Amino acid sequence: MKIESQKYNDVMVLRLQGDFTGETLKSLEDETSNAFAAKVSGIVLDMNKVVFMDSQALEYMVDLTEQCRENTRQLKLAGLDETCTKILELTGLLPQFDTYTELTEAVKSFA
Repeated sequence: MKIESQKYNDVMVLRLQGDFTGETLKSLEDETSNAFAAKVSGIVLDMNKVVFMDSQALEYMVDLTEQCRENTRQLKLAGLDETCTKILELTGLLPQFDTYTELTEAVKSFA
């Protein structure tokens, strides 16, 4: 999975591209650690180019949500495609996340 990070004001956007699996988690863990170190108020995972998520990715997203809460930060998801949305619905995880259709909406929601 390829990850690009960009800071918008006090929000770190992580653009994910490719398969989001247990095998690709290390790079995302590194990027989220950098975001916490940068003391941003929130993190947006731009999932617009994610084509697949496995159970380890789902578990990490739940853990990341908890880490954000513990550190008085917020996690938001943007650009979920139909497949990823369905995976979150079927697993009952969708209500645990703040989701936005567009990245700009997710970033603006922190204002």
